[in-house]
Amino acid sequence: MTAKMLRPTSFDVAERAGVSQSTVSRALRNSPGVNAETRARVSAAARELGYVVDRHASSLRLKSSETIALVTICRPGEDRSAINPFYFALLGSIAAATSARGFNLLVSFQENPDNFRADFVASGLADAMIIIGTTSNRAAWDYFAQAQASGLDFVCWGSPGSPFHWMRSENDLGGQLAADHFVQTGRRRIAFVGPQQSPQRQFDERRDGFTATLAAHGLTAIVAEPPPAADRHAQGVAAVQALLEANPDTDAIFAASDMLALGVLQGLKDAGRRVPEDVALIGFDGIRAGTLADPALTTLEPDLDAAGEALVAMALEDDERTRSGTRIPVHLVVRGTT
Repeated sequence: MTAKMLRPTSFDVAERAGVSQSTVSRALRNSPGVNAETRARVSAAARELGYVVDRHASSLRLKSSETIALVTICRPGEDRSAINPFYFALLGSIAAATSARGFNLLVSFQENPDNFRADFVASGLADAMIIIGTTSNRAAWDYFAQAQASGLDFVCWGSPGSPFHWMRSENDLGGQLAADHFVQTGRRRIAFVGPQQSPQRQFDERRDGFTATLAAHGLTAIVAEPPPAADRHAQGVAAVQALLEANPDTDAIFAASDMLALGVLQGLKDAGRRVPEDVALIGFDGIRAGTLADPALTTLEPDLDAAGEALVAMALEDDERTRSGTRIPVHLVVRGTT
């Protein structure tokens, strides 16, 4: 009968590397208390022995799941493939930041009361929770507001605001940059396309920064609200049709999001307007689809790497002073539409 081979242990690694077992544990968790040379020696010994950390046992010892729960709020009935691409990009940056800390990411898509869930930390499935997604789903945000009032703690991207610990882009600055760019390139009949009565406060912030900056240049913004439609792209198409009927001499448009901007671009083409020769266009979000448009979309791009790192840090941070009203830098990416 062949003897069963025993799995190598952290004590075996310690003996091979010439360190203590506790140093092995700290080194393999990337603890800052272990210097780089020792971490490299421990990692090499672990590879040579085929040692793999038992995450379950480690979690039990540390009373930690080493997991962050990420809730993505969707519109009721929305297909997952139809979610705003910005949130998929943000999800990717959160996953990267989570992995860099040696944590796992548990992703939960939620859209209606049948699948609302907030007990990831209480049940031991996660150490912290982050919420992203559409603010148009009032039922979901009301549910999480009640959960927070009951003592649940979490951080959000772009939430409707109070009472949540939130993070957003520097939306006001983005509006300023868009307005300055249009003025510097000689545009004078300039419009903003975006919802005016939306729970997504970032739209108001982008509009206010934009209109105030135009006013400082002696210009008055034309504000066009998209009519109700199935999605942001369809809203953009309809909005620019109405805008051009009322203001045919419009020569520049700042759309509140890239998805709206891509709809505006389609509407401009349908109306026979050349972009950027007749009408310049800027969006906001920096989604990949903008690079594939014809012409490629000029946009305000948030630093998503910084957003992912900050959200993870906020979720795991105990200091309340660092956990409300954080802003992420944005920069103007000039492409073919301007």
